[in-house]
Amino acid sequence: MSGLSEPSLMELPMESWMSRLPCALWDVPLFHLAIPGRPDAVTVPVLVLLVYKAGPAVMSCVSSMFQECCIKHQLDCGVRYCDLRIAHRPNDSSTHLYFYHGVYTTLTVETVLTEIREWLDAHPKEVVVLSFSHFLGLSQELHAVLLTTIRTVFASKLCPKKAEVTLRKLWASGYQVIASYEHSTERRHTELWPDIPYWWANKCKAEALIDEFERMKQQNRRPGGFFVTGINLTEDLKYICTHPTESLKDLVMSTYPTLLGWVKEQTPGEEDGSLNIIAGDFVSESRFVPTVVALNQKLLKRSS
Repeated sequence: MSGLSEPSLMELPMESWMSRLPCALWDVPLFHLAIPGRPDAVTVPVLVLLVYKAGPAVMSCVSSMFQECCIKHQLDCGVRYCDLRIAHRPNDSSTHLYFYHGVYTTLTVETVLTEIREWLDAHPKEVVVLSFSHFLGLSQELHAVLLTTIRTVFASKLCPKKAEVTLRKLWASGYQVIASYEHSTERRHTELWPDIPYWWANKCKAEALIDEFERMKQQNRRPGGFFVTGINLTEDLKYICTHPTESLKDLVMSTYPTLLGWVKEQTPGEEDGSLNIIAGDFVSESRFVPTVVALNQKLLKRSS
């Protein structure tokens, strides 16, 4: 089939894009596909530690940047990698766990994981990669609570780390969740995958971020399994103080044309320089997800 006659993957329904990929991609390992993701999947990131140090004036400028995001909406939009930063609130005698990025969410971890499970029940051929990390304030007892919650909520959907992670194999086994766990506890549990490398440029300008990623691609070999390239921009204290009326969303949306232009030039696969999971903020309000999914078209052209 010629490239001209191939249907565009960008036009797939993003709610079910994995199940609708051409069969030629069903035997490609997920870590060689292009997969859209969200950093800080339950929150919009804020630099609260910097804000606290700067005082109430700056705090008021950025307080509107924080919000809790509906995880089901992100999955409907095509996000398949979720960065989940886990925390236990200080002085909390309960074993309830929350998400944290500068501030604590009101949603518990169990509530959000249950929402993900319910969504997966309704989409049996979609697969998610969940990256559990940070674990602020978690004791060994609380790690055990979290692991029990993960097992209870996802049960047979959890993919063992030795499994072959192609769509065909995952569908045949009923696996829908790859759970990465950034803690030494992971080594003792067959259903937990090791932490996933995350390339992060720590820049507040799109051009600087792109330059940094190009440098990383040239100087680093491609990780052997899953890895994330985070095109999420970072507001530093200087930027916040010099743009008091501009939100993180304003910054991100104004730079997305430049960032997506760079994303379109990328290629998934196993070769050095190729990308796997690409994560960005405010992905439901841009063409980010379809742009990432469409990169898999390049794998089809190679095999034709």
